[in-house]
Amino acid sequence: MNVAADRLDAAGPDIVAIPAALKAIRTQVMWNRLIAVVEEQAQALLRTAFGSVAREAGDLSAGVYDRDGKMLAQAVTGTPGHVNSMASAVGHFLARFDRMQMQRGDVFITNDPWLGTGHLFDYVVVTPVFGPCGGSPLALFASTCHTIDVGGIGFSAEARSVFEEGTRIPHLRLARAGMLNEDVLAIVQANSRNPIEARGDILSLMSCNEVGVTRLLEMMAEFGLDDIDGLAQHILAHSRDATRAAIARLPRGRWYVSMSLDGYDRPVELRAAIAIAGEQVIVDYAGSSRESARGINSPKCYTDAYSVYGLKCLIAPDVPNNAGSLEPFVVLPAPGTIVDPEPPAPVTARHVVGQMLPDLMFGGLEAVFAGAVPAESAGSIWVLAMAQAAAAVCAHGGREPRFNVMSVGLGGTGARPTKDGLSATAFPSGVGGIPVEVTEAQAPVVFIEKTFLTDSGGAGTWRGGLGQRIVVTSVHQQAFTCAAATFDRRSFPARGRSGGQDGAPGKVEVIDGDGRVTPFYGKGTIHIPKDGCLRIELPGGGGFGSPAEREPARVAADLAHELISPESATRVYQAKSLSLLASPKPSPAALNPSP
Repeated sequence: MNVAADRLDAAGPDIVAIPAALKAIRTQVMWNRLIAVVEEQAQALLRTAFGSVAREAGDLSAGVYDRDGKMLAQAVTGTPGHVNSMASAVGHFLARFDRMQMQRGDVFITNDPWLGTGHLFDYVVVTPVFGPCGGSPLALFASTCHTIDVGGIGFSAEARSVFEEGTRIPHLRLARAGMLNEDVLAIVQANSRNPIEARGDILSLMSCNEVGVTRLLEMMAEFGLDDIDGLAQHILAHSRDATRAAIARLPRGRWYVSMSLDGYDRPVELRAAIAIAGEQVIVDYAGSSRESARGINSPKCYTDAYSVYGLKCLIAPDVPNNAGSLEPFVVLPAPGTIVDPEPPAPVTARHVVGQMLPDLMFGGLEAVFAGAVPAESAGSIWVLAMAQAAAAVCAHGGREPRFNVMSVGLGGTGARPTKDGLSATAFPSGVGGIPVEVTEAQAPVVFIEKTFLTDSGGAGTWRGGLGQRIVVTSVHQQAFTCAAATFDRRSFPARGRSGGQDGAPGKVEVIDGDGRVTPFYGKGTIHIPKDGCLRIELPGGGGFGSPAEREPARVAADLAHELISPESATRVYQAKSLSLLASPKPSPAALNPSP
């Protein structure tokens, strides 16, 4: 008589399900652990990166991939443009290097815009993971970050081909069996105005991948795993199914949307048709402007990255980001357009177009998610790539060395259906601002002003986020330059939604030593004269809902903190400014809504 079997039968099916439930819990714990591994990988990059754009602004990404190059997990720290473009980038490495020929200590690198993350300034570094017994790689780690200089014309949209934009590194071995390939680094350094930072950033990418490798192997040992194939299949399948289920709940149909941008020498028109069919969402950019002769083109990998990010924000925001959850979103090729340029088109300022695409996706699905889609944001971050053309003589007779430094200006995000937009916040990139103290320590410049720009957020029931005013000059009163490659939304501001007003457009002005103000238009190089300064005003986000329906207490809070002017309070919000001015000053918490 089998007593154990009799007891099991008597207990019913519930006790039989326990092992399956425990297995599911264990798998979920391992999945969460994998996300923690890549987050530590990203944090290691933040701590070791040399360039301030990566170290301070977080313009980077890190992730782990299965043995076939499919992304399993991404770090929370990083940008969608980097992460989602890297989702396909690792596969290009495997197409060029036989996985079976890889060995422990190998590291690979490229900055090819079409096979990486969209422009030459981003090096992608890939490191295979080997188990204790060797064999073929169990997984791969990849990371990328924005490097301050890669040679060529510099961070400028003025190049007419990618050949002018800097040094392109094809898929190469950065290390072979643990031996660093100094030839690759020598080429990078010889072609960079910031050779120390360029080398340091690449070594930081290698180091953060090594952190990921170490932590993954520790995790596998802890859970008794010989490989992560089973975990990888679980992650990809569950994420794919969850995304398809979210798409299946939406109405079938096809929606059209367009957006105008400043462009380089003429306006750019972005057009998209978004189709929800079966278990897929398909985006077709046919009809968009042809590729530009200047460097504002967005390679397809970058276009895919931000298009899918925008769709996923609306359709499946809670599904973890990986190759499985990205698979149901399809962006069709549009060769020769500004969202799918063909080599050797210039692409340095690709985020002028790419970072506008989530808002384009939002507009296309507004009818599907009626009343639940945020207003448009400032979009493209304004990169202040400042430089001195020649060594300058300072007041005491010494010579100041040439400098090449980057800062970041952030506009406002669009108002949300139930909240105000965020001020001086980068959407969709998510990068942070670089503290002015850091930039001032790196170059002989000084920030005279950096403040919220009153009335720049679009009025509405929910107000758009504010842009900011930035004024910068030279410490030694010497002439310097600033690239306007990424400055947009000066002619076409962020649009409001559901009755909300547009955000304020951006503005650029040069002030000379006598106080004369000269507006600057276009995306060329700005020349700031001796004793002069540069003043920029970042665009604000659009408003959501009718301004007349905004709660008086919120209008009072905005007015008290100079986020809006008394004129706007009375004219736009139809409030009595004198009574509002007499209201008690609200707490800072009331002015900084949670994300």
